[in-house]
Amino acid sequence: MSTNQRPTLRELAVQALSSVEHGYDLLAPKFDATPFRTPERILDEVVRTLGPLGPFRAGLDICCGTGAGTRALGEVCQERVVGVDFSAGMLDVARGTQAKAHWVRADARALPFVAAFDLAVSFGAFGHFLPKERPGLFAQVHSVLRPGGVFAFPVGAPPHPGSWPYWAMLGFDAAMRVRNTVWWPRFVMYYRTFPLTEVRPELERAGFAVELLPLEGLGRRRRDGRPRAALLVARKEA
Repeated sequence: MSTNQRPTLRELAVQALSSVEHGYDLLAPKFDATPFRTPERILDEVVRTLGPLGPFRAGLDICCGTGAGTRALGEVCQERVVGVDFSAGMLDVARGTQAKAHWVRADARALPFVAAFDLAVSFGAFGHFLPKERPGLFAQVHSVLRPGGVFAFPVGAPPHPGSWPYWAMLGFDAAMRVRNTVWWPRFVMYYRTFPLTEVRPELERAGFAVELLPLEGLGRRRRDGRPRAALLVARKEA
């Protein structure tokens, strides 16, 4: 794939019929031109909100992809920044754009680190984990943070039932379930499998104290005035 344009429908179809790892290897050269890449305004707002929670020395970007979140992490960490992903293709792109970060190929469900980080972040990756995998994932993140360390990630307000985003997410997840029933290898990516009503107590059971900080710069919803997004901050208890 060339890097000067978005992926074609055919390329996206080939990715969707691959495994998660191979699919992202294929998509990597064009990933930053897709809507799947976290927008800069979200990254900027996360950086602004994280700043007062520091200082942070070492940071870890979990499921870093091509490194957009890793660049943001570098703005709030004073010393070392590490990006970890299991797609070699995504990491190759990241290495080509950021020389100062360290890049590690590994599965987030088996992180190859000791408790050496003050901050861990993740952007847009949780749909790749089945609900039964979340407790193990959160335990892994807990294990690589120093006491008092922070695990933070943005969460959007759920769409109103009956709205266009609601039906779009519902339809996408239904299509993926059908695809994974009839086609192998599976491509695990769902939009409705990460509800805060389940995630928050799972984080607390993993040993985190959890709070939600509004990302005010992303605006508020018209119907109820609630923030459109918040930063979930899970701090490792000493």
